[in-house]
Order: sequence, then structure tokens, then C-alpha cells
Amino acid sequence: MAKFNQEKFNQFILEKKVVGFFEEPITLKSGRLSHWYVNWRNVAEDVYLSDKLSDYVMAFVEDLGLQPDCFYGVPEGTTKLGIITQYKWAKNSPNYGLGSHILPMGKKKPKDHGELKDRFFLGQPKGKTVILEDVTTTGSSLLETIDNLTQAKIQIIAAIGLTNRMELRDDGKSVKEAVEAKGVPYLQMSSALELLSLAYQKFKPSQEVAKKTEEYFQKYGIEKLKLL
Repeated sequence: MAKFNQEKFNQFILEKKVVGFFEEPITLKSGRLSHWYVNWRNVAEDVYLSDKLSDYVMAFVEDLGLQPDCFYGVPEGTTKLGIITQYKWAKNSPNYGLGSHILPMGKKKPKDHGELKDRFFLGQPKGKTVILEDVTTTGSSLLETIDNLTQAKIQIIAAIGLTNRMELRDDGKSVKEAVEAKGVPYLQMSSALELLSLAYQKFKPSQEVAKKTEEYFQKYGIEKLKLL
């Protein structure tokens, strides 16, 4: 398998317009007004692009020396990526065979009855598990997923975000700090700070949008962003 190439992954993100700017701000789920976005939906809806993305994920994991038994996507954002990645990872495993790997899937709204494995999962993860999330801002969905897997006594060896928005939560912590407080290593495949600098050069939004984006990071960012 090819090694993970950060530059190529960043270019993949830009080419598919996963990251970009708005002339008029939008209100995020967090309630913050933003002139920029990270949205992996177009990739998730395309088989070819999802397949390519899963290759990047597996290369990233292999370069880190992780040896998971299972990939699990946060419901519902990365459910499909988790399934595709797990399928390909299992097929490439030397011990692949009947009963060697589970194909897990989580439920966004768990049942209020039944066994734990049936309430939260359509196929419960087994063995050393890597959680996949697309965009991490406050990390609320990721943290909830970690709690559910921990309750089910599943061994989580890492939580991987495709893109970290590099923002502080309302409690003043970063997503990395919040996740690792639960005993789970948080790893990011791309950073909004690096991507926005590249996106500004590529898409050339107005100086006003660039200024507002810099102000956004001044207020919410883990670090300052310099575009102008």
C-alpha cells in the first residue's frame, strides 16, 4: 500500500472543494457564524471518491504503525467510509477468512431496549478499533461515539478526523484535548489552518471574506490564521 502523502491528500481536498469560502456567512451547528466551510458530503456520495478516500485512510493508519482489527465510522457522518475502509482492510489482511472480521455499523438513534450490541450497533465492532470522523469542530458526535464504544467494552486505539477545524470548544478545550481526556488518541489527517491558506490561494475569495475568516480564528481558533 502506498505511503500517506499529506500534500496529495490536501490537493485531493481542494480539488473536490471539501474546503472553501462563503461570501455570506452561515450559522454552524455550534451557533458560530462562519465564512468558511469543511464539507465531505460530495466525496461521501461518490463511490469512486469514497474508495480513494479509504485508501488515504488506510495509508495514514499504516504509516502510524497502527494495526486495527476494525474501522468504525461515527453515525451517520462517516458510516459509509467506515464500512468501505473496513471491507478493504479485511480483504487485505493475511488472516482474512470466514469469521475473521466484523463489518460494523452504528445507529444514530439507538433502541431503548434489548442488548447493548443490538441497541447501538448493526454489527458491533470487535478487537482493536479505529473510529473515523469527517470534520471535528466541538467533537460532540465523536465523544458520544467513544462513550458508546467504551460502554460496550470495545478497545479503541485511535480516533481519526479527516479534517480538524482547529477550533476551541466552548469549554476552552480543543477536540484533541477532549478526546484524549477519555483515554483515546486523537489524530487528524488534515488541518483547517493549512487547508485555508491553500484554499485562499486557489479560490481567491474577497479580502473581506479573508479578513472575516482571520477574525474567526482570532476568536475561536486554537491558533491564529494569516491569509492577507
